[in-house]
Amino acid sequence: MLTTDQINDLHRLYWSEHWPIRKIERHLRMAWRTIKRYLDMPAQTPAERPRASKLDPYKATIAELIEKDPSVSAAVIGQRLRPLGYNGGGSILRDYVHGVRPQLQPQRAFVRMEPKAGERFEVDWGHFDSLDYQGDQRKLYAFALVDGHSRILCLEFTHSQSFETFVRCHIHAFQKLNGIAREIWYDNLATAVAEHDGRLVRFHPRFLAFAREYNFYPRACNPASGWEKGKVERGGIGYVRQNFWPLRDFTDLHDVNRQAREWLDQIANQRLHRETRERPFDRFQPNALRPLPVIARPTTATPSRPWFTKTCACSSMAIATVCRIASSDAGLC
Repeated sequence: MLTTDQINDLHRLYWSEHWPIRKIERHLRMAWRTIKRYLDMPAQTPAERPRASKLDPYKATIAELIEKDPSVSAAVIGQRLRPLGYNGGGSILRDYVHGVRPQLQPQRAFVRMEPKAGERFEVDWGHFDSLDYQGDQRKLYAFALVDGHSRILCLEFTHSQSFETFVRCHIHAFQKLNGIAREIWYDNLATAVAEHDGRLVRFHPRFLAFAREYNFYPRACNPASGWEKGKVERGGIGYVRQNFWPLRDFTDLHDVNRQAREWLDQIANQRLHRETRERPFDRFQPNALRPLPVIARPTTATPSRPWFTKTCACSSMAIATVCRIASSDAGLC
């Protein structure tokens, strides 16, 4: 490449002094092709040299993973590449994945609300295909509860969406977090909401009894307004679909929940959240939650089944349901 002074001399002789190219060629000792090129384009760009990327050895693997699941996120692909030796950053991987797969449609934007610690939980169900038990297909559902302040996630997979299962998943999440928020937000779940007409919301009596026993206020979102509980929509079920579910194999329900617990402890609740810029486990404030209620066990029991009685002596319908669930969990009925 010519220096700036050489380019200036070349243009001065040609445009100001009106020297012919052959005379400039002899005077500056340049080839006429060089003179012609710099007259046409004074600022020459240097020739680009291909640079090796840390992703080059893994591009075939990335293509296979995207072909297997086109919606898989770059974070999940990164988890699969780490055991293979990839030690690059996440930004270069996100840029490459963004460029090699079809663009997703832009999502609608909303103003994010930040509840205080202990103020709000959000709950949702998600359907995750089915499990095969030797030819017997059973639908698989995921119960997700997200703390609105810390974004800490509780997750449990089930084969049922019955009221008893719904209550049991709540209790397991409350015990995991060792407390209850003041409000819990739902969409129009059939196990919780009996009727929703405008601003009028009527909850099922059994569900209201459960909420009263556990001292939380249930709130129902407006129909078709999932953004009103966007933390569990996007950071709960949506995050599970993108980060936990892809590229996994399961044998049964126990295996699904075992892998889910490992994923929660190692990834979901330990990641640096992109909104709070903190880890959910570090941001979580258990002391801000309401304490778990002390529910008395039935007074009448049999020696072989200390938790179970045919005539339950519980003080309310919700406690009776909890006692049946405790008996079922213990394998007593």
